[in-house]
Amino acid sequence: MITGIKGTRLRTAAAVAVTSGALLATGALTAAPAQAVTTPSIVAKGGYVMNNANAKTLYTKAADTRRSTGSTTKIMTAKVVLAQPNLNLDAKVTIQKAYSDYIVDNNYASNAGLIVGDKVTVRQLLYGLMLPSGCDAAYALADKFGSGSTRAARVKSFIGKMNTTAKNLGLKNTHFDSFDGIGHGANYSTPRDLTKLAGSALKNSTFRTIVKTKSYTAKTITKTGSTRTMKTWKNTNGLLGSYSGTIGVKTGSGPEAKYCLVFAATRNGKTVIGTVLASSSIAQRETDAKKLLNYGFAKLG
Repeated sequence: MITGIKGTRLRTAAAVAVTSGALLATGALTAAPAQAVTTPSIVAKGGYVMNNANAKTLYTKAADTRRSTGSTTKIMTAKVVLAQPNLNLDAKVTIQKAYSDYIVDNNYASNAGLIVGDKVTVRQLLYGLMLPSGCDAAYALADKFGSGSTRAARVKSFIGKMNTTAKNLGLKNTHFDSFDGIGHGANYSTPRDLTKLAGSALKNSTFRTIVKTKSYTAKTITKTGSTRTMKTWKNTNGLLGSYSGTIGVKTGSGPEAKYCLVFAATRNGKTVIGTVLASSSIAQRETDAKKLLNYGFAKLG
């Protein structure tokens, strides 16, 4: 009797084992699906995130709504300069009084503190443009790389190059009417367009080096020929010191634009790029960006 019970148990166990093996072989027994990634809520009125490897969309919020962009405009300013044929980054530009007057006329707009008469290299101007968000540096670059016999003509020409570049990149909801983001009623873009612009700009090695730099000190040549050490320029992008893997790219702000940030980070060989427009404060735009970066990386796995 005992033997019969044991035999029955053995046969039952064998049947269970066979059945389990068949289920495993056919895939009927699978691991529980990974928990879905929760879409974040951000304060910014517009946001967009993409996978840099294939430009695949990872997040959208009013991604194609046109908004004022503030100094994120300077991403295009830098891109146009870096696309100039036979560009010499060590070429010197003499700082004109018009550049400093422009800062004063615009209520002491963000500036690099450039000194009239100093000779500053194009490379240094790009650092002054992208780190402290110098509108004086932007003016100097537009004056240098625009075409025309007058400063006004050269600036107009440079802004024209910015818009041509936007068109060539397929940025259908972007238009520039200034070289620095201090617009005149028709300076706008969208989270999607700015993210695409940043992805394109980051293909340039000089741009990548500049926008991931936390601080930079320029040594310029004064009008008397001596060397001046400029006040160290600090990058306005707070993510560089607070979010691991950050590689750039640019802040922006203004009465109409509110607080904007175009951002990018690389982790485990994957790069996520995004934009938030019209957030409520400097701290909030960084919080929004971190949420979107975390979400982007989680989506990529």
